Amino acid sequence: MLKKRTMGKVLLLAVLLLVIAGGLAIPSCSPAKGIPRGWSGVSVSDDALFLGSMEGKLVAVDKSTQQRLWPDVPFKKKQSGGFGCTQGTDAVAIYGTPAVTSELVYITGYNGKMYAVNAETGALRWVYPREDELEPIVGGPVVAGDKVYFGSSDGRLYALDAATGDEVWIFESEGKIWGTPAVNGETLYIGSFDQKLYALNVTDGSPKWQFETEGAIVATPLVYDDTVYVGSFDRYLYALSEADGSLRWKYQGSNWFWSRPLADEGIIYAGSVDGKVYALKAKNGEMVVVFDMESPVSSSPILVAGNVIVAVEAGQIYSLNINPRQKKQLVNLEDEIFASLAASDDVIYIHSADDVVYAVDARSGAILWSLELESE
Repeated sequence: MLKKRTMGKVLLLAVLLLVIAGGLAIPSCSPAKGIPRGWSGVSVSDDALFLGSMEGKLVAVDKSTQQRLWPDVPFKKKQSGGFGCTQGTDAVAIYGTPAVTSELVYITGYNGKMYAVNAETGALRWVYPREDELEPIVGGPVVAGDKVYFGSSDGRLYALDAATGDEVWIFESEGKIWGTPAVNGETLYIGSFDQKLYALNVTDGSPKWQFETEGAIVATPLVYDDTVYVGSFDRYLYALSEADGSLRWKYQGSNWFWSRPLADEGIIYAGSVDGKVYALKAKNGEMVVVFDMESPVSSSPILVAGNVIVAVEAGQIYSLNINPRQKKQLVNLEDEIFASLAASDDVIYIHSADDVVYAVDARSGAILWSLELESE
């Protein structure tokens, strides 16, 4: 029964995705029951956790005491209606995970704005654009060197000066960009609704190469051993040469690949909304084992305490191991999970669809603490 209900959730999300991608209006500002108002993951920096709440606020929490580091920073919606709309409120849906440096926290909103906030005080440093707003931003930002990068539903990838928010360069694709970029060295990788993965020069945004699939790409690419791994809505996971984008191999799943793959000891782990995690040999795509998670996987897997940790939409957290081939349930939170996981010191941090942050011991599965964000 739980699996059917969660698969129904995926269907609703798919309908919303197609409606928005087609530029059509959603008839009501009230979200369908159970649809999250954002699914920001948690960023861990030293002793602090940063994330976007379901109320459209940037939240900073001391991970030891669970106390707020500073008052939550609210963001305002640019218009009624949209992907994360809630009738009767101007709260902004936040889907991307914040990016954090020693000085600033960067966060994007569905209102078409990028914010830089002082990590110590919560004071707003800058906002981009200064006036007006872009089309809705679904993916999160990435900071690399002296720049911060993010994509927008207007099909553009923006590179800003990380300190000032000044525009450095813009790259324009032929479709909406909902994914979070990946940067490796001097190259940035980003997918688009135009079904292409782009490799761009981080200095000026000039294209190095592009690879076309048969579906939209919203997953964040993974770069591992000179190969770029990325999933597409055409149900394939692709392995491409980092040098020129040529195809090395591809593997077909049964549904979309939404989350970022994970690499560990020559194995690629890719979660799919078909409810499976595929463990494939990084070198040639040969299947090692397929883990049936019995619920869609839209949260990106992470490596903690030597094990692959996966969250499924139905609310369970699993530890996977291919030697022996084992799927162990760590904990059932009974709270749906869409956001990417984070970890520090063998503790997993999860932001649930009910706007609760959980800290879970990666070895025992014990819930160390939980914090209801909307209670503040």
